[in-house]
Amino acid sequence: MSPLLQSLAAAFCGNDERRATLDAALRSGLPAARSEAWKYTSLRQLERRSFGAAPLQAPSVDDALLAAIPAPRLVFVNGRPSDAHSDLSGLNAGVQVRTLSSVRRDEPLAAGFLGRRFDRAEEVFAQLNAALADEGVLVQVAEGIAAATPLHLVFISAPLGPTHADATAGARDANDIAWHHRHLFELRRGASLNLVEHHLQAGDSAHLDNTLVHVHLAQDARLAHARAQADSARATSLLRTDAVLARDAEYRRIDLELGAALSRHELNVRLEGDNARLVANGVLLGTGRRHIDTRLGIEHIARDTRAELLWRGVAANRSRVVFHGGIHIREGADGTDANLSNKNLLLSADAEIDTQPTLVIDADEVKAAHGATVGQLDANALFYLRSRGVPAEQARAMLSTAFCHEPLAAVDDILTEKLVHHLGQALQQAGMA
Repeated sequence: MSPLLQSLAAAFCGNDERRATLDAALRSGLPAARSEAWKYTSLRQLERRSFGAAPLQAPSVDDALLAAIPAPRLVFVNGRPSDAHSDLSGLNAGVQVRTLSSVRRDEPLAAGFLGRRFDRAEEVFAQLNAALADEGVLVQVAEGIAAATPLHLVFISAPLGPTHADATAGARDANDIAWHHRHLFELRRGASLNLVEHHLQAGDSAHLDNTLVHVHLAQDARLAHARAQADSARATSLLRTDAVLARDAEYRRIDLELGAALSRHELNVRLEGDNARLVANGVLLGTGRRHIDTRLGIEHIARDTRAELLWRGVAANRSRVVFHGGIHIREGADGTDANLSNKNLLLSADAEIDTQPTLVIDADEVKAAHGATVGQLDANALFYLRSRGVPAEQARAMLSTAFCHEPLAAVDDILTEKLVHHLGQALQQAGMA
């Protein structure tokens, strides 16, 4: 058994059912290159590391880190909720926000999504989450409630102080800690919500974040979801999002993958109701030696469903960007309209981009298109800017910035402002702005 799995198993504290799930994950082991779903993302370095459990008490962080994030907001530091930094004032009536630790495990809602099984061998991190998750967020919006005020969820990683050294026994570094979050975002019939996720760093932390998110949208529900992941250059972020859309539901989201040594996001969406709509855009920004992996699995199951997927990737220095865009139009999903575009910029000879769009159609009378490109900055555009006196580095930065901003139009202006802020900071740090 790898040091990674040994250290995670040592942190187990649960019932017999969760123990069985953990044992299944330990038997499966980590996926290797022969697994098609992990073909371009090696876990060899990760499997040799050990992680201790995150301390139960959230450490304090500088308030300046949260100055630009208004209430209502729920803040987690190193995987634990922080009462000192959270502020849920102004939360719309009909919107309920709870932490997973405050919910009884036998409550029907909790039992429903926590009891889900993951049986495929490549789902080992989902199995580990099902066994080890002890914290997270449950967001529920009541039927017919249109929440006007955005809800902010903030996840901060911070180095541990010397008083927490005992909590990381078994880890090579006092800051090698792991947390496993389980989130549920549930919107009842006719409800709507704007949701912003901020993943930030308050210092150089080498943690492991293994998160599983469930999104349930009932008939006519609307969720606008913006997520910016800007973590430490030594961190590992593993995220899986499973969304189910009912009739006439709409899910609009943007993902900015801007940080972490290794980040992987599996976005799985099932359009199960007629006329369900999905807009899922994203920016993958690889700098330094970062490895960024995003994998889409979109299933059109009902009639007249629509999906618009616009993704942009940038790889500089010695980074690697991996993208898999999978669309499956199932039998009976007539009237589907699905479009995927993945364009990528390669800014360094030492960087690498792997893109794999796939389209499977088992229905008649559908419209579907997918495409991917990998290239460099347009030479004509660079010449145009240089001919007007723009220095070479500034010209490259201007074109790279414009390229990255294109997918941001997927959500309302009120959310785009936050995304532009996060993206601008990341581009500036990478020397692209």
